Amino acid sequence: MMLQGLARDVLFVVQIGVFLTALYAFVHAALQRPDAYTAAEKLTKPVWLVILGVGVAMASVLSFVFGVLGVVIAACAAGVYLVDVRPKLLEIQGKSR
Repeated sequence: MMLQGLARDVLFVVQIGVFLTALYAFVHAALQRPDAYTAAEKLTKPVWLVILGVGVAMASVLSFVFGVLGVVIAACAAGVYLVDVRPKLLEIQGKSR
């Protein structure tokens, strides 16, 4: 019984962390120039905003519907953006990391 409560609490903390990370990625994507995405040979800005917006929704409100799967999808979307797309955008725009 005690382990169930601990597991629930750990998953809740992970969910909050993924939500905040996905939200940061969404805000960062929204603040970038649209032409930087094409110059970096990545998907367009609107496509990334949709992907990350769905990720934010799945990590927050829709996590009750999709459960852990929604949190995993949100983590993957934010992770790909932050590890692959964000550094290229910053490099193209001449901003430091």
